[in-house]
Order: sequence, then structure tokens, then C-alpha cells
Amino acid sequence: MRTLLIVLAVLVLIALGALATVTIVASRLAADPYAGPVSDHFDGQRFSNLDPIPDKSTADVMRWQRTRVRQPWSEWIDEPPGPRPAERVNDGTIRVTWINHATLLVQLDGVNVITDPNYSNRASPFQWIGPKRHRAPGVRWEDLPPIDVVVVSHNHYDHMDIPTLKRIAARDGAPILVGLGNTAYLQPRGVAGTRDLDWWDTVQVGGARATAVPVQHWSARSRSDRRHTLWMGYVIEGPSGRVYFGGDTGYGRHFSLVRERLGPMDVALIPIGAFMPVWFMQTSHVSPAEAVRASEDLGARLSIPMHFDTWQLGDDGDAEPLAELERALSTNEAQRAVWRVARHGRAEELGPGPAH
Repeated sequence: MRTLLIVLAVLVLIALGALATVTIVASRLAADPYAGPVSDHFDGQRFSNLDPIPDKSTADVMRWQRTRVRQPWSEWIDEPPGPRPAERVNDGTIRVTWINHATLLVQLDGVNVITDPNYSNRASPFQWIGPKRHRAPGVRWEDLPPIDVVVVSHNHYDHMDIPTLKRIAARDGAPILVGLGNTAYLQPRGVAGTRDLDWWDTVQVGGARATAVPVQHWSARSRSDRRHTLWMGYVIEGPSGRVYFGGDTGYGRHFSLVRERLGPMDVALIPIGAFMPVWFMQTSHVSPAEAVRASEDLGARLSIPMHFDTWQLGDDGDAEPLAELERALSTNEAQRAVWRVARHGRAEELGPGPAH
């Protein structure tokens, strides 16, 4: 009977926010509320954005489900994986390899960072239901170089994948940086080496450091734990420069704030997918046009799009994010020179530039 109830709960799951999650009415999936001091973005029970945004209501979700028009996706994109990445990068360049979705390998100053790692077949707590992959990871698991630090932006299933985190922890023993409240969720589930961060906290890793920065989003592992844990982006910085990783985010003043506090970015990794329907997604996911504005706000020398072409999470098709990005860049020559579209499993490099 219990199994039947779980199955029924899964079948009536509502994907709040896109949004990149499988939210299921099952208490064992929920994160407990964070127990910590009140701050300007934590009221003692739930976290909020710099500029609070209203939670989506059940009526909003039902309207989306009732009126949605999904654009086409390829059933499977059969593309061979990229070459084995370099073991280390120590020559003053910043090397970024897009693995899939929001999983990227960032290499600079002898440090290997992986963002929101997900090698699972579904963005879901179960591997038999939920959004399924439309392409294989661009870098084979066995070709991943040693990982020195893992950064996790938030707890949605496409970004915080427990099976992949456990594999990395077992293989490399790398510290796993997460937002406030996530260690209490992950450690009982077998993920070792986690460390909770608040916005603007900094961790030194070898010759680089990682700073957690605000983004505009939300968190949930189920219907009952919305905003119980903190969401964030990261800036990875070393002598070779600064790399911004946006995780999931809507457009807001946080991009300019990151630049004001930490300086202009050399590389910006900015999401562009799951932006439709705009009326529902806009507060949590930037559109490609807004991603271009974010690149300007960050002062990036090189911007790379991510968070598309892996799982069908919004109503945009697999071709639309890049088509809309091209449309936005067609009227912005300065930004056209900044953006490069990485292929899955292939690296983009940025050499030394003017000192910030």
C-alpha cells in the first residue's frame, strides 16, 4: 500500500518552477527547515531573495499545466563524448568544459571545480519517472580528472543529484559546497564532505577560492519544503581570473551587485533554458535576452550559455534557447563578441587579459 501511495504521489507531481525539479508529495523527500540566525534573507523559517518574489500558487501551476504548449525536443541526441579533459590547467588560462545542463568543469590555476554535477538518467528522486535525459554527458565519468571542489547552487533535482555527489565524494573526497541547510539534508543520505555556505562566504581551495553569491531563485525537494534551504551562485577566483557560475536564476540586481563587490568577471556561465512560458518562468529563470543583460552587468570577457539541451523542463524546445540567444545578440555587437556557445564535452578557453 505504501508503495502504491508513493507511485500515486509521483503521478500527480507538480513541477513548480520548472522548473527544474520533480516536487513530490512524500515527506521523506522534504528538507527540514534551516535552524540558524535570522538575516536579511532568512526570517527564521524560510529564505528569500534580495528582492522577494511571491511563491507560485497551485492556481498558477494548474494554469501552466492547462495551457502549456511544449515545443519539440529530439527524443535522443546521439553525440559522441568529448576528449578527455586536461588533468590540470596551470598556464594562466581559464578552461571550461560543458558536460551537460548546469554541469561544467572549470579548470584554473591547478584547481578543478565541477558545478552542479549530474550524471543520472533522470532529474528526479527516482530513476523510473521524471524528466529524462535527451543526450549523454559530454564527458564520460571515467574521463573526469580529479575534482578538488564541488559547488552546488541549490537543491532542485537537476542541480543537486545525490547519486552523482556520492560518486564524487567516494572517488575524490572533494569538499562539496552547498547553501545553508543542505548539509543537514545530504549527510544522512550518504553524501560526505559537505559544507554549508551563506551568501558572500568564501572558501579557499588550493590556489583558488570560491565565493557564494546571491541569485534569484528558490529551493524545494518536495511540495512541503519550499525555501527551507538557501540557493546561490558562485564566483571561482584565482590568479588567472574570475569565473561566475549562475546556477538557476531570474534576472535582477544581483548580477550588478556581484560585480560591485567582487569585480568584473572574466568568464560568466549563464543559464538560458527553461524560460517558457515567460509569465510563469521569468522570476526564476532568465530568458536568453536577459542572459545577455546579465553578461553586461557582470562585465564578462567571455560568456558561455548553459542549462539547456539536456532535460525538458520548461515549454521551450531544445532549439529555442540558442535561437533566442542569437536573436538577442543580433542587435548587440559588443555582446556578440563576448559570447561563445560550447558543445557538450568540448572546452572553451580564455587567456590572460587586462588586470582587473
